[in-house]
Amino acid sequence: MHETLPLLMPGDFPVLQRGHLETVQVNLGYLCNQSCLHCHVNAGPRRKEVMTAATLDELIRYLEASAAQTLDLTGGAPELNPGFRRLVKAARTAGIKVIDRCNLTVLLEPGQAGTAEFLADNEVEIVASLPCYLEENVNKQRGDGCFAASIRVLRLLNELGYGRELPLNLMYNPQGPALPPPQAALERDYKRHLAENYAVQFNRLLTLTNMPIKRFGSMLVSQGRFDEYMDLLRAAHRDENLEGVMCRSLVSIDWKGYVYDCDFNQMLGLPTRVNGKRRLHVSDLIDTDLSGNPIVVANHCYGCTAGQGSGCGGALEA
Repeated sequence: MHETLPLLMPGDFPVLQRGHLETVQVNLGYLCNQSCLHCHVNAGPRRKEVMTAATLDELIRYLEASAAQTLDLTGGAPELNPGFRRLVKAARTAGIKVIDRCNLTVLLEPGQAGTAEFLADNEVEIVASLPCYLEENVNKQRGDGCFAASIRVLRLLNELGYGRELPLNLMYNPQGPALPPPQAALERDYKRHLAENYAVQFNRLLTLTNMPIKRFGSMLVSQGRFDEYMDLLRAAHRDENLEGVMCRSLVSIDWKGYVYDCDFNQMLGLPTRVNGKRRLHVSDLIDTDLSGNPIVVANHCYGCTAGQGSGCGGALEA
């Protein structure tokens, strides 16, 4: 795999500072039942990195002491971590909203019986990755049979109340080195197609720009299109999107418990810096106020400010 960090630094992305913390995003491990082409984590079935019970304990202590409003769980497939349900219950007991970034098909895996019902019982918001509403495109990007399995799970979630009283949002990624289309118009197309052809409903569509890192970035390098894609992101940069980028109100914690300014920095190995000190661990956060702290940036950050903007909550202008 081609390393993309040397191609992204030194950078000229604008200086950013942190605001008030709202969201703690946690990568519970790189183990996944899929190996998607666009995956910036390079997750897959053979990955062994999974957050331990001891690190989960430290994370729960921090959540209980923090003013965070949202716990955002990602991976890999976060549901494959043995401590997933314990963490969700602890957060909900503390009054913290929980988001599960679910690839849908994981809920059909051995050992996952009852997970969908658990999510509904605990009123967990689901952000489900479905990179297109066309079967051929999804199977091309995620593997044969993934679309049919995803539809099966979406119907199950609808039966449990998701897409109505429980929030079910879908996540779109472009198929290649291009910016996502306008989010609102694409959402209408998704809703119409999925309802008419599969009797599936959901709340919102979130569009996410593909980041030039890890598996996707390596593919661009192999194709000789990395510089072309970076030129596209730079040309589409909008200063007004800087106010809404997710790193201003989010901390990202990796499977070992170390702290980053966002999930993309985590994948590039760019930890949060506080007065030049060593990298922070979640166990250090209880006594650390990150408000006003400089955010570590590089040229991949243009992916969040290009066009309509992009983040874990979808298009920024929406």
